[in-house]
Amino acid sequence: MAHHQLDALDKKILNMIAADARVPFLEVARACNVSGAAIHQRVQKLSSVGVLKGSQFIVDPESVGFETCAYIGLYLKDPSSFEDVTEALKKIPEVVECHYTTGQYDMFIKIYARNNHHLLSIIHDKLQPLNLARTETLISFNEAIKRQLPVEVITGEV
Repeated sequence: MAHHQLDALDKKILNMIAADARVPFLEVARACNVSGAAIHQRVQKLSSVGVLKGSQFIVDPESVGFETCAYIGLYLKDPSSFEDVTEALKKIPEVVECHYTTGQYDMFIKIYARNNHHLLSIIHDKLQPLNLARTETLISFNEAIKRQLPVEVITGEV
């Protein structure tokens, strides 16, 4: 993946919109001493080169009844089955992340379940049929930190 060089205006824009994705472009423009059109063009450019990956509202899983968050290490029986397993995981709505990893697991997934019984049924009814060698589950008690990579770190200004 190509890396994009950020100039001072890009950095200022990113700092503002990363802090509040709903900040009006005119407010960003005033803070940056440029036109609203210039901000719009920069944001479009940052999106088109892949620096920005859209904007969205985040639904809090716990507030809608999904009280169990689990991370599951998957051991594949057949290492050539990464793509097939990934496609099958995409069909399980409770799976919200999937990573190919180094170390002891072949893949590492994040799941939200209503409770521990629901988690058990996901593992038994949806994961085991994927022809895995085995799984290892870690349940998260609480998410202590969740954040994006700060712009200062990205730009080496820390």
